[in-house]
Amino acid sequence: MLRTVNRVLLGLAGLVMVCGGGAVLAAGAGLAVPSWWPWHGGDDVLLSAADRDRWRGEGWWWPVVIAVLAVVVVLALWWLLAQLRRARLAEVLVDSGDGEGARLRGRALEAALAAEAGTLDGVARARVALTGRRGAPRARIGLLMEPHAAPDEALGRLTDEALAHARDAAGLAELPAEVRLRAVGHRAERVS
Repeated sequence: MLRTVNRVLLGLAGLVMVCGGGAVLAAGAGLAVPSWWPWHGGDDVLLSAADRDRWRGEGWWWPVVIAVLAVVVVLALWWLLAQLRRARLAEVLVDSGDGEGARLRGRALEAALAAEAGTLDGVARARVALTGRRGAPRARIGLLMEPHAAPDEALGRLTDEALAHARDAAGLAELPAEVRLRAVGHRAERVS
């Protein structure tokens, strides 16, 4: 629902900007514009000389303009990054065998999978995020490995135990996972 509202508002904002820019461009090019439009010809300007010079003498004017524009740019970049970020899965559909099905909260499955992955030998901490569709979730797992850990063993146990338990508990045919391993920072050991 929120995604639809977001896209509709984005579409409306884009339409307003394209129409407004097109109308200003048409007036500047000398094309016919409606009589109520404030700019009618190629000699009209968006801001008159009096409007531009009105606050120029004030010392606070340009810093305020620059600060407002900087805030607008930062908010626009934040919004853009929020749009590009992959959303987490809110729920997973579970086949309960009665034809109706059940819903499992995505955060609950993430927490269970992270807790089990965190208990594996050599894993200091585990983070899990579910993405994809409700009927076909995908897991993104980040493992922080301890210095003595064997990554191949930890990855094998994660696949055979934690992911298999989560897949079976949710009644999924498959649970694809992307696993990222990082080593915990530690001091060098002295070799004698």
